[in-house]
Amino acid sequence: MGSLYRSSSEPAIQDLKVSIKDSTLIFPSQQPPDHPIFLSNIDQVLNFHVQTLHFFLPNPDFPPDAAGERLRVALQKVMEAYDFLAGRFTPNPKTGRLEIDRKPAGVGFVVAATEFSLAEVGDLVYPNPAFMQLIVQGLEKFDDQPLCVLQVTSFKCGGFAMGISTNHALFDGMSFKHFLENLASQAFDTKPIPMVPCHDRRLLAARSPPQVTFPHPELLKLKTPIGQEETPPIFDCKQEDLDFKIFTLTPNDINSLKSSAAGASSKITGFNAVSALIWRCKALSLDSSRDRECTVLYAVDIRSRLRPPLPAAYCGNAVLTAYATAKCGDLEDGPFWKAVDMVAEGAARMSDEYARSAIDWGEVYKGFPNGEFLISSWWRLGFDEVEYPWGKPKYSCPLVYHRKDIILLFPEVGGVKSNGVNVLVALPPKEMDKFQSLFHKYLSAN
Repeated sequence: MGSLYRSSSEPAIQDLKVSIKDSTLIFPSQQPPDHPIFLSNIDQVLNFHVQTLHFFLPNPDFPPDAAGERLRVALQKVMEAYDFLAGRFTPNPKTGRLEIDRKPAGVGFVVAATEFSLAEVGDLVYPNPAFMQLIVQGLEKFDDQPLCVLQVTSFKCGGFAMGISTNHALFDGMSFKHFLENLASQAFDTKPIPMVPCHDRRLLAARSPPQVTFPHPELLKLKTPIGQEETPPIFDCKQEDLDFKIFTLTPNDINSLKSSAAGASSKITGFNAVSALIWRCKALSLDSSRDRECTVLYAVDIRSRLRPPLPAAYCGNAVLTAYATAKCGDLEDGPFWKAVDMVAEGAARMSDEYARSAIDWGEVYKGFPNGEFLISSWWRLGFDEVEYPWGKPKYSCPLVYHRKDIILLFPEVGGVKSNGVNVLVALPPKEMDKFQSLFHKYLSAN
């Protein structure tokens, strides 16, 4: 039965004692074209940095210094296919719209070391705030905030961590996975890149004129004129005391949830079942009216949903926000399969026309996702399946910031093949107590 993985009160190393050995800027070996990279309306909304960490066990054939040098060379080589990484954001002089100036200003590369071994760091799944030192310290070495920074931090055992910070406007999860595969291929001596990226982001440009054919309650309008907006966070970032817990669902738990949704008319996936459980618990964790509506948001990859479909190698953000809304009383009293159906229907709603309408909505109104909370899934992205010369990562994960409006799904050690999932939740203490009680109540009922 689903268990509490670990609470925030348990001890962890608070300071990894990371020291920066070297920091430099890397440039493409060839001069890129002088025309800028267009950013779609989806890219525009995601103008914030995302950090990922990739932990590698010791390999005597590739000590950290050797692996780090291979990564440095690979990064420069892969920029032949990703020259925009060395560019910088700039507003279009005519429209004020954000775009990427490809004039090379450099990708950050940092070499660092910690006094600890991987064994001393211990649990890699639990998001330790000290992990920020594995990438954020490197970011601080550059004044003009490169669009991409890679930091290699060696542990005294011979293992190392690769921390990567990229602006989310550059990649969604799928295209970042392709970037990692291409980067890893260039760390070998003779491998070509396995997937040549498609950089035609105008494939997701708004229609002219824009045609908003759906109401889009999942989006919130902004009133700031074009070119004058400062990109706010997608969700409110108010600082408050939050309890922080991870709930682990085993493959048996997920199968049990799927079985309990047997009355659903849609395809019952692990994601839909887990999301329905989280939605129910989150909605009812607040002491509020049964008539209050709760909206859950989650990302849907639109590559295969468009007509014609986007190229599989599309580089950029090809995800849009799906939603499901229900009254708290209905979520409490209704059958579980109905909540699963509503989550599935939210994704099924994302047809070619709905996706194009959402993109056009962003052209007309400018705005951001609008819901009570977002489920952000890293569950099946498979970053730890990428093969490097020194092996696959022991674990790959996002650098986590505690936000009550975002609930994260991320894999166990073993990645996608483990089939289990960790649910990371941050809530005020009273709400967390209720969420935890409901989580176990609904799981035990299946």
